[in-house]
Amino acid sequence: MPPGRGVLTAGETVVMIDSKDRLYLVTLHPGGKYSYHGGTVNFDDIIGQEEGLMLNSSHDHSLVVFRPSLAQYVLKMPRGAQVIYPKDLGTIVMAADIFPGAVVLEAGTGSGALTMTLLRAVGIDGRVISEEVREDFARRAAANIRRFMGETPNLEIRIHDIYEGIDVHDVDRVVLDL
Repeated sequence: MPPGRGVLTAGETVVMIDSKDRLYLVTLHPGGKYSYHGGTVNFDDIIGQEEGLMLNSSHDHSLVVFRPSLAQYVLKMPRGAQVIYPKDLGTIVMAADIFPGAVVLEAGTGSGALTMTLLRAVGIDGRVISEEVREDFARRAAANIRRFMGETPNLEIRIHDIYEGIDVHDVDRVVLDL
């Protein structure tokens, strides 16, 4: 689900942070549980509560629950391909001069980290066309993006090998992650 405010709801992805600053990324569902070395957390104790909730696991380990930032999500999301790390994502957006409203062609969707960053940079008036040669990577990226951002009507993921040529026109920027 896209980041928001207010109470945490079923279907949302949250990050639980323990007393040693370890992050656990989970998607909430009624009746669900998350077990880790510090015990078990019941999702029903989180759903309907405000972000920033502090709770204890079954072994009395404290956790705080938030909606993840993009950087936190990128570091913990499932991956097929290696991701670009947050420290480099900002540099890429700046160096490529990605701006609100831009149309960006991205080659190499990978796990979706750069794609999500580009979507944030172009905003709702922009568009990202992401081409990936591997269908399994494209599926993983699409799932990661949907899990964090919800529906993204300004994103098109295509299975295509950019080495065979670029058949997209009227783009403002091209970003290659090959």
